Amino acid sequence: MAEYVLTTDSNSDVPAEFLREYEIPVIPQYYMFGETVYGDELNMEPREFYETMRKGELPKSMANNPEVIREKFEKILKEGKDILHVAFSSALSGSCGNVQVVARDLAEEYPDRKIRVFDSLNASLGEGVSVMRAALLRREGKGMEEVLKVLEEERDHVNVWFTVDDLHHLQRGGRVSKTTAVVGSMINIKPLLTVTAEGKLESAGTVRGRKKALKTLVTKMEESLDLERFGKDRTVAVIHGDCLEDAKLVAGQAEELGFTNVVINDVSPSIGTHAGPGVVGLVFYGKKVK
Repeated sequence: MAEYVLTTDSNSDVPAEFLREYEIPVIPQYYMFGETVYGDELNMEPREFYETMRKGELPKSMANNPEVIREKFEKILKEGKDILHVAFSSALSGSCGNVQVVARDLAEEYPDRKIRVFDSLNASLGEGVSVMRAALLRREGKGMEEVLKVLEEERDHVNVWFTVDDLHHLQRGGRVSKTTAVVGSMINIKPLLTVTAEGKLESAGTVRGRKKALKTLVTKMEESLDLERFGKDRTVAVIHGDCLEDAKLVAGQAEELGFTNVVINDVSPSIGTHAGPGVVGLVFYGKKVK
């Protein structure tokens, strides 16, 4: 069985210490403030990124760079290893497509090697939990094809629910109308969003007030669990856009339900560009997503 390397992109929001421990190379996603491109050597700390947004500057998200993908992949192939890449949802970005094109080109140049691209149909740690699952299975000695099969079987069971604090960021990205943003902000309406089985962001109603919105994330989790198949030792992830205390509140409620592996991390800039400061998301394994 050939040795293989697990790779992903920076949208997966897998904690840095996990990436280091499991030796997972990361392909950067890019974003811009004005004329300055960030994402590779040049990066912003999450707090600085969201603070810049709060001041009214609007970033633009960009896809990954095929040349960078090729460089990272080729280094692995030259070492005689195969690649399993976990990708950001193809329904939300062209990044997965870029990886697939590079993989096809390299397959011709390295006919003895295999590159498998897994389209997570998810974002942030909704993608990241598949990376973490694959890393644990690989450590158990599972082969690449076997791990890929597990990821494919479980893909539709990764549930993602999140809420944003400021409707205006969703409005700028075309997710809600200007009228909805203005009126909603006046009466303290907080939207709930989810990621569909097709990997798209979808509005899932609204609630009044931030506290209620955070509690509703946990309620949605309780309604969607499938504990016979996915036990309470499965990874639960809480993601946030520079609002750690809110994330800790949600994580604490998940722990109160008995979950033993709760991860908290920042939402990466390429997702945060659309959701804005104050976004909080909850990721868990459960019933099949529609």
